Amino acid sequence: MVRKSIVGAKSSSGQGTDSFGCPFDKLYKDQKLQGADLSFFRKGTRDDKIEQVLTPASDRGFAVGISTLAGHTRRIFHEHHATTHAFEADSIYIRNLAESYKADFSGSFDFLLLEISPAALNRIAEEADLPGVTSLEALTASTAPVLANLVRALIPALERPAEANKLFIDQLATAIGTHLVQRYGGRTAASALRSRKLSRTHEALAKSLLLENIDGDISVLEVSRACNLSRGYFIRAFRETTGMTPYQWLLNERIMRARKLLRGSEASLSDVAISCGFADQSHFTRVFTNVVGMAPGNWRRNS
Repeated sequence: MVRKSIVGAKSSSGQGTDSFGCPFDKLYKDQKLQGADLSFFRKGTRDDKIEQVLTPASDRGFAVGISTLAGHTRRIFHEHHATTHAFEADSIYIRNLAESYKADFSGSFDFLLLEISPAALNRIAEEADLPGVTSLEALTASTAPVLANLVRALIPALERPAEANKLFIDQLATAIGTHLVQRYGGRTAASALRSRKLSRTHEALAKSLLLENIDGDISVLEVSRACNLSRGYFIRAFRETTGMTPYQWLLNERIMRARKLLRGSEASLSDVAISCGFADQSHFTRVFTNVVGMAPGNWRRNS
């Protein structure tokens, strides 16, 4: 299953800092999720000031932060000078973790963050037809609505990890990684991605694997490897073949199965939820209502 959120995780002594240098005792929100080649975090504090936030240089790769709120300011200390940056909602920063970092924070914040290793960056770049991308452009407090919207889609999974769908997380992480290398990797694709479709054999195999894991507890990588395709190629080809992403296609199949059970059986809503791969009845009701436009109990009575 998807790794669960870690809220208020602390060292054994109850003190210390997280991997980005922020004191644990200042964080009221501390969540984590793993998807594809990216690690996702949500960090929040209500403190008006946190001084001397330090991150020593490491080989971890790159960190990308997206501010969900306005009003946060950072004074970043460089070797011979300091710079001050004000963050608006949906503004981002990109840091090379190979460089040490020191800053003072002013104003509360709520950041969505992701971390990408050098090896992962290389894999994503190759799958995006941009081989040779080895770094991301350094930015601070720059507006990035596209990236912000992509990463914001992970908030429900971070807040309700028991309902997090592995297929959805992996698929979204792939889309985010591709956008990062295309927009911030310092290179432009030589040509537009050519049309790609799955063979009938690969389409049948992919759909069969997805249905065997109707709860979505299978990664895009597992399905793409079964088809002997790269993850990025598989997602694009599946979408061009079916008109839907793998997650959308499987969600549609789950809702179709739920409708058949609701109409043709006396199974309880809880049993229908489990049979269709949902975490519980509450999760099923939220998703069904969002897709169909009414709660499953009402739909059963009306049908």
